[in-house]
Amino acid sequence: MDPLLQNGTSDPESRRLALLGATGSVGTQTLEVVRLFPDRFDVRVLTCHQNVERLADQVQEFRPACVVVGSVERAEAFERMLPADAPDVRVLVGPEGLCEAATRSDVDVVLGAVVGFAGLRPVLRAVEAGKQVALANKETLVVGGALVAQALEAGDGRLLPVDSEHSAIFQCLAGESERSVEDLVLTASGGPFWDRPAETFGEITVEEALDHPNWSMGAKITIDSATMMNKGLEVIEAKWLFDVPVDRIQVLVHPQSIVHSMVSFADGAVKAQLGVPDMKVPIQYALSYPARWPAPHERLDWDELSRLDFERPDLDKFPCLQLAYDALEAGGTAPAILNAANEAAVGCFLDEQMGFRDIPRAVERVLERLPVQADPTLEDLVAADTEARRRVEELPLPASN
Repeated sequence: MDPLLQNGTSDPESRRLALLGATGSVGTQTLEVVRLFPDRFDVRVLTCHQNVERLADQVQEFRPACVVVGSVERAEAFERMLPADAPDVRVLVGPEGLCEAATRSDVDVVLGAVVGFAGLRPVLRAVEAGKQVALANKETLVVGGALVAQALEAGDGRLLPVDSEHSAIFQCLAGESERSVEDLVLTASGGPFWDRPAETFGEITVEEALDHPNWSMGAKITIDSATMMNKGLEVIEAKWLFDVPVDRIQVLVHPQSIVHSMVSFADGAVKAQLGVPDMKVPIQYALSYPARWPAPHERLDWDELSRLDFERPDLDKFPCLQLAYDALEAGGTAPAILNAANEAAVGCFLDEQMGFRDIPRAVERVLERLPVQADPTLEDLVAADTEARRRVEELPLPASN
């Protein structure tokens, strides 16, 4: 197993938790898991970017010692929402606040669920501080995988995957020799447009793209699923988590989303992890590892499960997946450029400033025009991220028709 996943084996009775991104989809589902095990968790930190209304409700329920919000203005709004009898809570602001909260001495476990590039720095700092990090922010490894790997090798930090696909692979690798692994197989739902004719993609609306058939997720990751960029980012993440060459990481479209991923071995055997599409299961496993805690999550109904389908992805129809493979091969700042250009393009699409087909076009153009820097520092990655976003904003891309 790769060093990114190896450090530490303890199973403390209680986890002192910092939840970065508490008001988003993964964050709220994490708190559902916490509610199932009130004696096993002490929520020390909650953070949000803008949704201070939800954060204020969470503070009343979980009584953390510290919160982080995205701006001074939102921090002031948050403090106005707290009733007079609210628990005392320290309020931090912005990226520096996230880093301080993620490295607090009274925190054992950091669950990183901040959306996008913004999640990299606090996760990196938490790893450097020797924390156990349950990682739901795939962009952290997409952009800064080499830096995170170096931090893990240098210290006592520990990284566990929360994404359902990487959690599945992690579970399939348990007890296996690294030399016996032949291929990793990431499954993809195909999103809402797998069976839709490619010639109609110019007509896709934001509302249609946000209507995922299997999973309930945030807006950005839902659009990424529709373009299959999400699976491309997961390929890059898998390379860093499991130290497997890119040509040994496959993607199969599996519309039922029951098989969450698979590992094939040198003797021809294949292990798969199955379950209903429920993010609370991999969230709980990342927080409870190495134990499995009994929980009332939904079970597979074998009477209803009549078939499992698999199909190779259509890279012409979903070019974002190939762009991610290409960026991983290029290395250096290429994945950071890919990620930033995609985040900016998805934002434009959600604001109806760009068509659905323009998302991969924008990413490809920026990748072609920005030079790739090998062996980047964190500052180099920040600069590449900033420049890639700027390039997308300057692209003369009309909405597709």
